[in-house]
Amino acid sequence: VSGLILKSLTWHWIFWISLPLLMAALVFGFIFMQNITEPTRPKIDILSIVLSTIGFGGIVYGFSSAGEGGGWSSMHVIVAIVVGVIGILVFSLRQLNMKEPMLNLSPFKYPMFVIGLLLILVCMMVMLSAMMILPLYLQTSLALSTFTAGLMLLPGGIINGLLSPIMGGLFDKFGPKWLVIPGLVIVAATMFGFTNLSVNTSIGFIVTLHITLMIGIAMIMMPAQTNGLNQLPPELYPHGTAIMNTLQQVSGAIGTAVGISILSSGARSFMENVSDPANPVNQLL
Repeated sequence: VSGLILKSLTWHWIFWISLPLLMAALVFGFIFMQNITEPTRPKIDILSIVLSTIGFGGIVYGFSSAGEGGGWSSMHVIVAIVVGVIGILVFSLRQLNMKEPMLNLSPFKYPMFVIGLLLILVCMMVMLSAMMILPLYLQTSLALSTFTAGLMLLPGGIINGLLSPIMGGLFDKFGPKWLVIPGLVIVAATMFGFTNLSVNTSIGFIVTLHITLMIGIAMIMMPAQTNGLNQLPPELYPHGTAIMNTLQQVSGAIGTAVGISILSSGARSFMENVSDPANPVNQLL
């Protein structure tokens, strides 16, 4: 849909078309969503909110700026990341010393939760970096339209969504081990396949690689998340979920930034070694 919008309209329309859908979802949730647990009244700590905003915001901004062309040696990138790390450290220390922390960090005491969290973060980095780099490759090196690039990525996204309930059933039957390990093998093999792409690679092969990648990620993410949260006592479920959701966004930003930085660095290195940098063919390659 976004590819079709970009082909026919400006990128602003992606947000204009999303806005009424989001408003409808808001109204629907307000009317029909119900509390299934007993609400609590935790104390809101303003300083914790400020520290978490500075911490996570600084890291995401720093990595995003580096990926957008600021470069890892740029002063504002370094300052943003350093400030972000300090903010998270101070935030964590405050949570550990509060009688009623806003975010209980006790889930990190459970090894299986930590393993599940790491697996999810790796999957997010791989998935979002691929979602960023693949369309760039399809539209520049292969000179495809935004709509065509979107259609090529559509099957993988649909299959990934459809597999979630199926993986849930397989998780209940076989446990996480027999899903996560093969999923990691599939993702690793697929990423190796992407390293061999060229302008002569067929569209069908790229679509197949992307579908395979999404299958592998589906085999990892849901079982890893469910198994990790299952290790926690019920009172830590909300905190474990909050930790996973928050760090997923951070890892996605980091993965995208690292991927774009590698792409930009490779492009610069390639252009420095060609005999005719002004040739449009070299710029596409």
